[in-house]
Amino acid sequence: MGIAEFKELNIRIMKNTGENVVRIEAEALRALADRIGGPMGEAFQRAVELMFQCAGRVVVTGMGKSGLIARKIAATLSSTGSPALYLHPVEALHGDLGMVVRGDVVLALSASGETEEILALLATIKRLRVPLIAMTGDAICLANVARAPSPATAGGGKGLKGAGKSVAKASTDPIEFRGKSRAAGKSARPTQVNSTQSDSTFSTLAAAADVALDCSIAEEACSLGLAPTASTTTMLALGDALAVTLSERRGFKEEDFANLHPGGKLGKRLARVEALMHTGDALPRVALSTKMLDVIYEMSRKKLGVTAVVEREKLVGIVSDGDLRRLLEKRGKDVMDLTAGEAMTRDPKTIGANEFAATALALMEEKKITSLMVVNERGKLEGIVHLHDLWSTELV
Repeated sequence: MGIAEFKELNIRIMKNTGENVVRIEAEALRALADRIGGPMGEAFQRAVELMFQCAGRVVVTGMGKSGLIARKIAATLSSTGSPALYLHPVEALHGDLGMVVRGDVVLALSASGETEEILALLATIKRLRVPLIAMTGDAICLANVARAPSPATAGGGKGLKGAGKSVAKASTDPIEFRGKSRAAGKSARPTQVNSTQSDSTFSTLAAAADVALDCSIAEEACSLGLAPTASTTTMLALGDALAVTLSERRGFKEEDFANLHPGGKLGKRLARVEALMHTGDALPRVALSTKMLDVIYEMSRKKLGVTAVVEREKLVGIVSDGDLRRLLEKRGKDVMDLTAGEAMTRDPKTIGANEFAATALALMEEKKITSLMVVNERGKLEGIVHLHDLWSTELV
């Protein structure tokens, strides 16, 4: 085999590997979507309701790769209107467990459901009577496919293990269970279990949870089947599904999102008019009786090409560079004998201080103007926003 053929073969192998990884992870996500839309639907709903009713914060915890996913889920929850924090399970065992208080909800991530550092937190979580939502690799949906949800779990009291005692028996058809054995947390090969078996088939974390969510996968995308790939992708997607559903349940709106994202490009795009407008001494304004010479001086001094005309702080009109040009063409030097009230354009276009900068830009483009007066609901002048001010938002 020549060098060129060898390189071509390597490229083909790499492309096939990359494609295979994405396809495996995509299949894992498709299976997750099917579970949410089917057997895991009620558990998913209960998890959302637990977090919605939470008076404190959603405390997300996980170890290793699951911990990295947990950090992202906590960040997504916080940015979509649900106060959340990440709790490192090891740090929790050395003092940070004080971050969890009554009124919180704990969301624990563990692919095996047997992560020792997570299990060590269970006693304190139960003592504080903090609801626990678990995301594990247990094939919970398969084992509970014919089970009815217990009122105990909906109330956040007994957990999955207790719920199993009061539910109808499922079909005895064998199903494949993937996960880890409860014994010593050692890896177990996929086994065939009946859904009528006791909850000991579940991991310790899933059995202890008030709501257990199924993140099981058919296989990892890693060629060795060892590195967390499809499993972490599934956890991340399930976390996003919870966060977005919860934000809709809260009625989270675009303006709420803007208030939580003041920085960066996103913050600029969602900037408010009040953050950009000129106020105080920088706001050009004259009275109705102001002579034209003083009007021109005010416009030149504030360098915005326009001035507001006010009466008792209420906006009654504007005088712009364009108005002056048209008046000069029409009346010549007699313009200098006019007052602001005689020269102004009445009923100018205005905007509220709480409107988005994008809304101001759209209005300027529609009306082919370069500035908008900012008024409150009573028509009182509060500021002026100019097209140049929008440059900083990267909208222009």
